[in-house]
Amino acid sequence: MSALDVEDFIQQNRALADRVETYRGYWESEKHWEARREFILRNINDFKPEQLDPLLSLSMVWANNVFLGCRYSTELLDKVKLMAEGIVVEDAPVFKTRDEIVKKQQGR
Repeated sequence: MSALDVEDFIQQNRALADRVETYRGYWESEKHWEARREFILRNINDFKPEQLDPLLSLSMVWANNVFLGCRYSTELLDKVKLMAEGIVVEDAPVFKTRDEIVKKQQGR
């Protein structure tokens, strides 16, 4: 689902889109929220309406990994990356692990 597809989906599913907007955290920038909203909209039909907590949790895991560099188990990251397939985040930060930084410094 491209950005245009997301906007079309929102226009065609106004009630759902309005409900999804309530899931935005006050700390989320527009860029952060647009990406997480797309994640939620792409996957919302795979969850029953009364069981959205797991989806919202997975969306936060994905966003935290992309925007903040948080690390999680390989199994969990594989799952959210699969769920986020096709979502493009422009100018996403690039994070390096401590080991990568130390290795680079030792290679000087």
